Amino acid sequence: MALARYDPSDLARFLEKHKVGTMEDFKKTLGTTVDLTVFRKLQSLGYRSSYTHRGKYYTLDRLTSFDESGLWVCAPARFSRAGTLLETVKQFVEASELGYSAGELQGRLGVSVKEPLLKLVRDRRLKRELIAGVYVYGSQDSALGQEQLTRRRAQATESLLPMEGSGGPEIQAAGVLFYSLLNEKQRRWYAGLESMKLGPGGDQRLSGLLPIDAQTVARGRRELLEGDVDLERMRRPGGGRKPLEKKRPT
Repeated sequence: MALARYDPSDLARFLEKHKVGTMEDFKKTLGTTVDLTVFRKLQSLGYRSSYTHRGKYYTLDRLTSFDESGLWVCAPARFSRAGTLLETVKQFVEASELGYSAGELQGRLGVSVKEPLLKLVRDRRLKRELIAGVYVYGSQDSALGQEQLTRRRAQATESLLPMEGSGGPEIQAAGVLFYSLLNEKQRRWYAGLESMKLGPGGDQRLSGLLPIDAQTVARGRRELLEGDVDLERMRRPGGGRKPLEKKRPT
């Protein structure tokens, strides 16, 4: 019994006309029901799969037209020079000056990036840090990652409300350093204090200026007004000077 022969040029003609296609499109074009047959023909042509739609769409390398960031959009699919979504996410984060939040990166790539970001962090291929209430992802490389997150902390500080008498560059630099040392509670209290300065509507205005929810601002404001500020355990458990044990006279 003669084996069926499939011509890869049929796939090439389909893609030259439609630019992208799915496995079902290709099987109909070749007249086969076997995925492996399609993959073999695609490999002989040089193909690329989309990083969106879980790699559902395919095109030929020679048909792609990547932009400066290495992306190509051909509705309804998106393709990356880096290949998979995981590698695309990693490449974008490492090439950024300020790192990326998940929301920012989703805006650039046009697809949810939460899962690949978490996997890259778990695999220690990226690092993350909570800055101004938002997780920011940076390079795992110690020097590059530190530069990215330092710039991001500085940007977060510069986005704060301008204060009267903010002083010159030296005082502003000190402000950047100070804000980078605040923890989540302290940032909430800071936002609450600034909201009180603004008066009615301050919570909403602060939430528009800072990466913080208006309800969180209101909570910080209430805690300050009620004096509900936990000042205990300023040191880590076990810190500080050890108490001296009184010795009884023998």
